[in-house]
Amino acid sequence: MIQLCPIADLTPGAVTRIARPDVPVPLALVKVGERVFCVDDTCSHETASLSDGWLDGHEIECPLHESRFDLRTGRPDCPPARRPIRTHVVQVVDGMVCVEEASLALTAETAR
Repeated sequence: MIQLCPIADLTPGAVTRIARPDVPVPLALVKVGERVFCVDDTCSHETASLSDGWLDGHEIECPLHESRFDLRTGRPDCPPARRPIRTHVVQVVDGMVCVEEASLALTAETAR
């Protein structure tokens, strides 16, 4: 597991971007209610940062062409995006938001 940030650092209804050397691709963390979602921070249609976009419930909207993605599944809900974004299983351990290294390794492979 890779620790991303303290759960207390997440503001409900806001996106927290994680981009650092030990994480192979930028990630977007979102707290909706009591759940934390983690997705790749890059839109599958263009290379815009989703953390610069908007949230509406369980959807994140790309700031470039307004594609929307379901945070639970990664599926696009609105064109022009057709491919889903990667989602990652999140665990909160001792107050820290963590993701599995294997999930991030797969992301790094597909990003090449």
